[in-house]
Amino acid sequence: MVYLFLIMENKEFILCAAIMWGDVIISGYRHGDCYKTLDALVEDIPERTYPGREHQGFLTSKNRYVNRKEGWKIASENNQIKFGKEASDNGDDSELISENLY
Repeated sequence: MVYLFLIMENKEFILCAAIMWGDVIISGYRHGDCYKTLDALVEDIPERTYPGREHQGFLTSKNRYVNRKEGWKIASENNQIKFGKEASDNGDDSELISENLY
């Protein structure tokens, strides 16, 4: 399995989607799952206070939150982009989406 190899090599790779809400990082399979967790944690949260796309990113194997652009670089370097690479690859402006991974 690719992830096992990356762990053995001590390389940083993308684990899952995440959102940043203030100082709190919430992770999930996809970004939508992160918002569901936020709803469960915070009662009656106004939708206008939800983290926007600029606060959506990914959690790495080194327990770091990275934005979509850095996520793209990490995932590309580790051959993690399995789907939609042609549609998502915009050179330096490329941004990772969870659909690229799984």
